[in-house]
Amino acid sequence: MAEYLTKLFIDGSWQDAISGETFAVINPADGSELVRIADANAEDMLKAIDSAQKAQAGWAATPALERSRILRKAAEIARADIDRLAHVLTMEQGKPLAQALGEITYGLDFIEWFAEEARRTYGTTVPSTGPDKRIVAIKQATGVSVAITPWNFPALQILRKLGAALAAGCAMIVKPAALTPLSALEIGKYFAEAGLPDGVLQVVTSSRASRVSEAIMSDSRVRVVSFTGSTEVGKVLMREGSTTMKRLALELGGHAPFIVFEDADLDHALEQLISVKMRNMGQTCVSANRIFVQRSIAEEFTRRVVERLSSMKVGFGTESDVEVGPLINAGAVDKVESHVADAIANGATVAAGGKRPSGAALANGHFYEPTVLTGVTDEMIIARDETFGPVAPIFEFDTEEEVIERANNSPFGLAAYFFTRDVNRLVRVSEALEYGTVGANDGSISAVQAPFGGVKESGIGREGGHWGMDDYMDIKYISLAGLTRP
Repeated sequence: MAEYLTKLFIDGSWQDAISGETFAVINPADGSELVRIADANAEDMLKAIDSAQKAQAGWAATPALERSRILRKAAEIARADIDRLAHVLTMEQGKPLAQALGEITYGLDFIEWFAEEARRTYGTTVPSTGPDKRIVAIKQATGVSVAITPWNFPALQILRKLGAALAAGCAMIVKPAALTPLSALEIGKYFAEAGLPDGVLQVVTSSRASRVSEAIMSDSRVRVVSFTGSTEVGKVLMREGSTTMKRLALELGGHAPFIVFEDADLDHALEQLISVKMRNMGQTCVSANRIFVQRSIAEEFTRRVVERLSSMKVGFGTESDVEVGPLINAGAVDKVESHVADAIANGATVAAGGKRPSGAALANGHFYEPTVLTGVTDEMIIARDETFGPVAPIFEFDTEEEVIERANNSPFGLAAYFFTRDVNRLVRVSEALEYGTVGANDGSISAVQAPFGGVKESGIGREGGHWGMDDYMDIKYISLAGLTRP
């Protein structure tokens, strides 16, 4: 059995939960128990907040060059251990090893990016209103922060938030998803080994978010909460955070349209679709959920999608040739099945997949075949709700105006994609789509130097680029008066 970290990381040490309780971490590929780990409650979280608050002033006062050095050292330690960390991530989450390696590599790129941004949090001098005054605006760390992260990208989401917070001078408490806490504990270890002062980073694992969320949201010492997850939970956090006027950074649900115009490069559009649709078995907030194909090319493009998805091997993520691993749990499979069943009942046709794979080897895991649906309409559940699974529903359209209206007809606005060779259309559609992130002939939209985030009910704030520091820093205006000339 692999070795896993099992304790809470608080105030620079590994600790059992105060109650002594533990919970099981399950391998979604076969339903087996990987390990039991500490199960925190509100008392543990308050202990972590105490520790973070104690460390906050010292970390904020640490020179930016030193903060930068520690972040770069932590990334170096993690990269040296990346194969083992990727195995841990695959075992707890299910994604193929190659994808786990890609996730961790990309996450560490954020640590290194923000290590450099720590050195560039410049202030500004402003022309004053008189000769006896000087006006200065400086940036300072907001204070203790909390990252509440999801199970679909357990390492990336922590590293992206953690890099920005630590670079800005904020202590951070990480509350990972109960389904995937093991990689979070490993990340805590890397930063401790890099020399991060005690209390600046805590990792608090809990089987039920409700056991610790009240302590987080009601404590005025917690100044920033960065959450990635569902829109429903994001709205709850907004209400609860209002009592202490917390700053909230919310990356919430999406329902991304993927539009293929008749003048697109179909080979390129296909490869980009497969990448963005099947990454993490479709369990991403930027996954292509509504695939709009212009009617004149719909038959040809659908044939290519069916051919490509039907060739993908389903199995354990630890096997080198597997492209499609398990979904996270039984509930995820049930949701996919219900969306497919509703589509079929309302006139859609299964062109590929449409069921759980057969065979004893996969019987105990949460697997679902890559699936293509044709004849899909806007009235079906799959057109309104995020499926979060390996299902590619094909919607047909006739005109540019029509598809923009249909693509925007959603409360969500995280990511959108479209493909065309028409330069004028590239500009028109990019500006017309009501989404925070748009891929124009591009399905790989995320980059460490770019601002990632949504509009409408998909969230508040941006992660990545120099914008990623904004949620963790306050702008202080200093008016210096009474100055005299010699």
